[in-house]
Amino acid sequence: MSFATDTKKELCMNSSTDVEVLRSEFYAMLLLCRDFTSEKIVFKTENKYTANRFVSLCSMLFAPIIERTQPLTKSSKAYTVRLIDSSDCKRIFDFYGHDDREISLRVNRANISDYECERAFVRGIFLSCGSVTDPDKGYHLELCLSHKSLCTDVCKLISEIEDLAVNMKMLNRNGSYIAYVKDSEQITDLLTLMGAQNSAMSVMGAKALKQIRNTVNRRANSEIANLEKVACASATQIKAIKKLEKSGKLLTLSDELKEVAKLRVEYPELSLRDMGEMLTPPISRSGVNHRLSKLIELSKEDD
Repeated sequence: MSFATDTKKELCMNSSTDVEVLRSEFYAMLLLCRDFTSEKIVFKTENKYTANRFVSLCSMLFAPIIERTQPLTKSSKAYTVRLIDSSDCKRIFDFYGHDDREISLRVNRANISDYECERAFVRGIFLSCGSVTDPDKGYHLELCLSHKSLCTDVCKLISEIEDLAVNMKMLNRNGSYIAYVKDSEQITDLLTLMGAQNSAMSVMGAKALKQIRNTVNRRANSEIANLEKVACASATQIKAIKKLEKSGKLLTLSDELKEVAKLRVEYPELSLRDMGEMLTPPISRSGVNHRLSKLIELSKEDD
């Protein structure tokens, strides 16, 4: 299963028995129905866990006559839940305070009375129209809604939830309105708010692993760069020493310069610090660098 499917499966396991909370979650799913009027309620989804959740909430809260259709072929992915009796549709539609004269559905805040109801409402919205990317591939959570006004209402509600600090951005994609967030911390907070703690932990774990990998890669790249720098400097120093040796100048130099020249030729891979520790008596890194620079300078005198 995909990460988004696992997340929805986890959310559908919510075991709240608070009727007000369950009504808020179901209300969110109704707003995302294919049809939600006083005469017709039809809910469609490609996620079987979401379909089961809709049926469970609907039966528990309103006990209507329900018809459920499952995908019959591989090409048909949608689960459809339909209320058979129009009187049940009107009863539910009226209960949530909507009117058929409304041009487009808006969120009726009277159905979301407190923080727990807000959590449930967001959970219902995500179950109905949400998706979240596998954190190993990237950070992206989005809600796909059919009406701009409804999308705006949902974004506003989420932005006003206490201590959440999530501001979703909006865009139009092929006639649908997308509310989305790409920040890993905000995605984690949203998943936690909805009740998907395991998925939230997966996002945090993936982020921590990426940070460790990035740190290791930076250190490795830094070490490689340092080795390349040492190799380049060593090659220049050895070239200068060979030139001095060929001209006979090397034999005329002080014992200190001859000692460091011999050590550099024998151990081209050594760092200046390591070379300094091998000299007798040992000297500092800057002291070794000074002597090698002197050898290079002397090699250039005949140019």
